[in-house]
Amino acid sequence: MRALAPLALAILLAGSGSAVAAPARPAAKAAKAAWVDVYAATPEGGFRRGNPAAAVKLIEYGSLTCSHCRDFHGEAKAALAKQIATGRLSYEYRSFVLNGPDLAASLIARCSGNARTFFSSLDSFYPDQPQWLQPFASVPEAESSRIATLPEDQQIPAIAVAGKLDAYAAKLGMSRARFDACVADKAAATRLLDIRKGGVERFKVTGTPGFVINGVYQEGAYNWAALEPKLMAALKP
Repeated sequence: MRALAPLALAILLAGSGSAVAAPARPAAKAAKAAWVDVYAATPEGGFRRGNPAAAVKLIEYGSLTCSHCRDFHGEAKAALAKQIATGRLSYEYRSFVLNGPDLAASLIARCSGNARTFFSSLDSFYPDQPQWLQPFASVPEAESSRIATLPEDQQIPAIAVAGKLDAYAAKLGMSRARFDACVADKAAATRLLDIRKGGVERFKVTGTPGFVINGVYQEGAYNWAALEPKLMAALKP
């Protein structure tokens, strides 16, 4: 694995009988509703929910430590699920890591590589954001300084433990051995940094949450109130 590069260091040190034929219409409805249960990992490193051939493709670049991302997920979840169920919308989440705690938490959320599990993790990390982030704010300055002197491949695990992320992962049902393996996965950490880099280079993402509809970055849309009209316009027949 190549070194994590300067961006990684800056991020690290920032503070999922007889059969009767069914009528055609109910069968179609059932098929549409099933799209909300279709999950997949994407080649770009994201996790997608919905019809891969949907007419409208929404991508979110999000951070687990971003309060605006947390608010968006609370406000938009039901509305997005309704549109995903029609088969006309797919929704993909790509991580845009902002700091050390974000990188460590994202490694845990993404560790299984399973899209369904990842989305379940979002449903835990976002509502619980104030609780699992608080310990990071209490890490002594001396410990932060010590972590900064460690080899790059040891910094992420050290940050995670210093912020008591191991205790939060245990509440989610993750064993300590699994936790240690997830936060020490150097290839996965590099992948996360590459996803961020791709967002910046391809779509000029500058902050979180950032949204892309059918390949077009949505300037000025950083919350559901701003994104909803743009998305509904794209979904019009």
